[in-house]
Amino acid sequence: MFLNFYNLREQPFGTTPNPRFLYPSVVHREALASLVYGIESNLGFAALIAEPGMGKTTLLFHVLARLKNSARTAFLFETQCNSQSLLRYLLAELRVPTTDSDPVVLHEKFKQVLYEESRMGRRVIVIIDEAQNLDLKVLETVRLLSDFETPEAKLLHIILVGQPQLAKQLGCPKMSQLLQRIPMMNFLRPLEPGEVTEYVNHRLRVAGYSGPQLFTTSAVERIAELSNGVPRKINRICFNALSLGCALATKQIDRSLIDEVGADLDLGLLLKNVKASHPVSAGAAVSIPDAPQQTAETPRAEIGQVGKVTVVENVIPDSTHAAPETIGRPASGEDTWRVQRSGSRKTQSSAAMASDLPGLTNQQWKEEVREACAYIKDFLARYKPVVTTPQE
Repeated sequence: MFLNFYNLREQPFGTTPNPRFLYPSVVHREALASLVYGIESNLGFAALIAEPGMGKTTLLFHVLARLKNSARTAFLFETQCNSQSLLRYLLAELRVPTTDSDPVVLHEKFKQVLYEESRMGRRVIVIIDEAQNLDLKVLETVRLLSDFETPEAKLLHIILVGQPQLAKQLGCPKMSQLLQRIPMMNFLRPLEPGEVTEYVNHRLRVAGYSGPQLFTTSAVERIAELSNGVPRKINRICFNALSLGCALATKQIDRSLIDEVGADLDLGLLLKNVKASHPVSAGAAVSIPDAPQQTAETPRAEIGQVGKVTVVENVIPDSTHAAPETIGRPASGEDTWRVQRSGSRKTQSSAAMASDLPGLTNQQWKEEVREACAYIKDFLARYKPVVTTPQE
């Protein structure tokens, strides 16, 4: 690992939503203040919406860390479920044992938890992450949960968290009642280029780095371009940059190294390079020699054709299946040598097949060859190689 090489106490660009690493950008500070205010004001509902990788879960863990001594909390991730399963997940998160599946019983147990916590002066906070996956019927169940209240206060505070699809769901006519109950809607936007610099330096400081500037100014500018200001993408780029820098014994990450990391992480570019190195038309992908002479022991019977090559039931030459390393490149001298040797191996191949398949009837032999023919057709359909036959 690169921790020792760069004198880091811990991983600065990990994938876990550690609230200690939360960077207080302007938009994150506003969302945090809004969520806490909604809870303390007993509003009952709030929503947090952002694209993937914007730090929603990290922000919510920070909220829970602040309220752990004054509230009972439940964080739900399992959102591809029905209403009954949602209630069971909710009770499990609140550490309420239950084996009953009756919705009435589940509601009653949940209500008891709310009243008990209310008598002790504690709030119950339920955070539903990935809420865009909830079915409309389940969202209606969530709305009904907010009906638990006393004349003085709400007994439950629900935070719906999700991607922009959640906003579309809440905006549909069927969800108008739920939308009316959400007084605060919070949206997270990507970081500005200047904030990306602060974000990177903030996480390095939290991880224990105190040396000279680790990422050059131009490197951070390139990180901002490649990541579009999305924190998760920034973490991914920086992690790979530090890993590569450590491998190259580079104490400072510059722009050229970030460019290399960006190319490695660009899936579209990787696929393009794979196609370039393994083109569809391969000059010497497959070379099928002519069939051996018909003998009395193995009668010749044509089964079918692959391209322009007639497949006979007593020939399955070794060169029918191209070596993996020859696919996708022009023919070499070694490839030609292999083709030339194939002629001398014909008799050996037939003898080996006879020893591997003893006692076959003519019908069984035909079935074996049909299967081989089908395999060759499938191979040619997938790789579309240029099939050549030896000159007479």
